[in-house]
Amino acid sequence: MRIVELTALSDVQVLDILVLMRELDPEIAVTSEMLRRAVEAAETHFFAALEDDGHVMGCASFCVFASPTGRKASVEDVVVSSSCRGRRIGRQLVEAILDFARRELAPVEIHLTSRPHRVAANELYRSLGFQQKETNVYRLCISG
Repeated sequence: MRIVELTALSDVQVLDILVLMRELDPEIAVTSEMLRRAVEAAETHFFAALEDDGHVMGCASFCVFASPTGRKASVEDVVVSSSCRGRRIGRQLVEAILDFARRELAPVEIHLTSRPHRVAANELYRSLGFQQKETNVYRLCISG
């Protein structure tokens, strides 16, 4: 297993990631076009845990943006295949993102959100130095 940043996706990788996105949230509708657009976007860094045969067993997105108060980034959509959990793959994905941020982006403020019921994920983020912020998170979906 190795962690890599992908800048393009093979058809097999698209299928693997679509399965992972359904595991992350069965309610979301992700298409292959959405995946390819995200992976190819300059402001998005897409990290994947690849098996020796090239299949994706886990992934995470790292979205970078500039704001008047400094460069910020968001860790998004961290998911590991249910058949591969317990092998510290999620930790390795987030560590790869943090290493990239230290090497390529510092100074940068990194944010992430995690649902409270994802106990293992929340413990992982705290163990990596993330601190829970007292804030409200709002969402507004604008469809077109």
